Amino acid sequence: MGLCYVCVDVETAGPNPADFSLLSIGACLVDDLSSRFYIELRPVSVKYVAAALAVCHLSMEELARTGVAPKLAMEQFEQWLGSVVPRNQRPVFVAFNAVFDWMFVNDYFHRYLGRNPFGYSALDMKSFFMGVARVPWNKTSLQQVVERYQTEHVLTHNALQDALDQAELFHRIIAEQNARVS
Repeated sequence: MGLCYVCVDVETAGPNPADFSLLSIGACLVDDLSSRFYIELRPVSVKYVAAALAVCHLSMEELARTGVAPKLAMEQFEQWLGSVVPRNQRPVFVAFNAVFDWMFVNDYFHRYLGRNPFGYSALDMKSFFMGVARVPWNKTSLQQVVERYQTEHVLTHNALQDALDQAELFHRIIAEQNARVS
């Protein structure tokens, strides 16, 4: 079975899904940036960290009115994955600092659907870059990765735009890795 890399980024109301809400999900296929998904979710908690909302420019009050219910949002995300990932391929969750994004997406998939279409793993771009570039962990900041590949990546904290930018960056890291292997 082949692999289909899916870049995912999230914006949240705080640092962990047990206490804070997942507010938006952006995703795209690494090999087809036109295959993209974006959704804003209704908060499940009133708790928030002011700095988290300040950077993503999302409003808890507005999302309480206009956000999609979490169960429906996760169903739509799963349906989108099913429509863009070829049947003979497995979706691979890819994110820059996947630990953070993964914990929210995994929690919400299991909490609301009882399953996660990505399975039980994620590919962390920082760790992957560390191996490809042969650099220590303290040389894997987004700024350092962007400088190496000379991209225009700017962290917008819009989940879709960040997923698109990270997919482009991941594509370049894979190209470097493939060039080494050839």
